[in-house]
Amino acid sequence: MVIVPLFFSRLTEHPPFDFIFIDADKLNNPRYLEWALTLSKPGTVVFADNIVREGAIVQKHTTDLRVHEVQAFVDMLANEPLVHTTAIQTVGRKGYDGFLLGIAQA
Repeated sequence: MVIVPLFFSRLTEHPPFDFIFIDADKLNNPRYLEWALTLSKPGTVVFADNIVREGAIVQKHTTDLRVHEVQAFVDMLANEPLVHTTAIQTVGRKGYDGFLLGIAQA
């Protein structure tokens, strides 16, 4: 059974979104980004939560697949000229993490 692609295929029936929030399983962040770009328009805000992963995002040789996919997600955005992006680190009672905020340009 394939549920996620069917769900996403139905999203294309709607007009582009103004705000896209990504906070799902980290293993699929790159695929969620592909859909976010498909469903965005100039000015769409893309917000991805929990991307710093307690600092693991900067570890080059991580064995954590979730971290690896978040790194791929960040790299995709770094190479995407149609989205201006920044990452913000946060600190709270659960430790530190962060989010990514991007704005589609075209």
